[in-house]
Amino acid sequence: MQSVRGMQDILPEESKYWQYIHQIALNILESANYQEIKTPIVEARSLFERSIGEETDIISKEMYTFNDRAKRALTLRPEGTASIARAILQHNLCANNRTQKLWYFGPMFRYERPQQGRQRQFHQLGIECYGSNHPALDAEIIYIAWSILSKLQCGQVVLHLNSIGNSKERQMYSEQLKQYFLKYIKNLDLRLVQTIHKNPLRLLDSKESKLHEIISGAPNILQYLDNNSTQHFDLVQQYLTDLNVPFQVNNKLVRGLDYYNNTVFEFKTNALGTQDTICGGGRYDSLTQQIGGNPIHAIGWGMGIERLIILLKNHIDIINKPPCIYIATQNTNYIGYSLRILPVIQQYNLKYEIDLSGSSLTKQLQKANKQNAMICIIIGEEEITNHTLTIKWLEEGDQKTYSTASFEQLVPVIASRYKDKFTQNIYKAYSTCL
Repeated sequence: MQSVRGMQDILPEESKYWQYIHQIALNILESANYQEIKTPIVEARSLFERSIGEETDIISKEMYTFNDRAKRALTLRPEGTASIARAILQHNLCANNRTQKLWYFGPMFRYERPQQGRQRQFHQLGIECYGSNHPALDAEIIYIAWSILSKLQCGQVVLHLNSIGNSKERQMYSEQLKQYFLKYIKNLDLRLVQTIHKNPLRLLDSKESKLHEIISGAPNILQYLDNNSTQHFDLVQQYLTDLNVPFQVNNKLVRGLDYYNNTVFEFKTNALGTQDTICGGGRYDSLTQQIGGNPIHAIGWGMGIERLIILLKNHIDIINKPPCIYIATQNTNYIGYSLRILPVIQQYNLKYEIDLSGSSLTKQLQKANKQNAMICIIIGEEEITNHTLTIKWLEEGDQKTYSTASFEQLVPVIASRYKDKFTQNIYKAYSTCL
């Protein structure tokens, strides 16, 4: 049996990178007072049709949709924002003008050609803030993404920033964009011509090389913004400057989903080829209205974990911490005695390995050294008889026998030495998580 194409196992050697990302993100998000939300993987298809836009590739080509036994059209979520908007309305989370600062981490599903950094089951870390349209909030949530990417040490990343204004401004701009692209209609295939008529903004987001030169001469959306939208965008830039977040204005950036308005942004890298966006987001003040509720100001972003991991592997090597304690038992009949010390070890969150092989103590000590354990607890006939434990410090070679009560007092000392040894130098990457 094989895994389904585009849906991969995450093996232990890779899981340490996931844990590293999760821990760093959690620390930063907790500092910013964001709370975790978990939404179902399966939602009603109509939720995404109403929020993402029927003319997008996600809706027309990429969604995993099926009918259940009750003939309901259900979809594996292709992104996280629409689900959270639904949860905001369903549970009345913004009642009495409350602000909600939420984050999520989980799998998404899109039926597209599997490629480096994007599988059919992929994972996103994202944040959503509901209840304010102040431009300082736009800058803050961008700053949070920038802080996470900086802390992760994933190489050079560039923030691209734009404003796509409100719906009225976009409609005016879309018409001008349509007229511009129609001048090149003879050079474009039928699919691109259809996009010109349906949603010309989509072409600005195209990765097709034949469009690059045409796009470079397209009208600038910033010229179609009214005073309010322009002022909002100017303030976002000013606040980002105040936060010392470097950025470049990219007036061709529109993002790929229909629910965005005003501020949009992407963090890009040159280390991933055409799949160069590792985090993207923006403002979506009318999303809750699109799915049947009252409009609630909102902004957020999503970060692709698989792409992040590719970047991380190019810059840091995360090594699993070895066990602090290796428990070697001379006879399998003594295993019960060995198990009694586990609660004391776990009280201090120490990593341990208990040998159940029944092999000789010499071989067990060899395995303890091979795993780079700090100490080996030896339990033999003499220890059983005298209710003691023998501790061997593997690096120094020192060995001493303790009563079980004395061992309990020694464990904090062991824990302190273990932390000193394995959160410095050898495990630099992992120590940033601790």
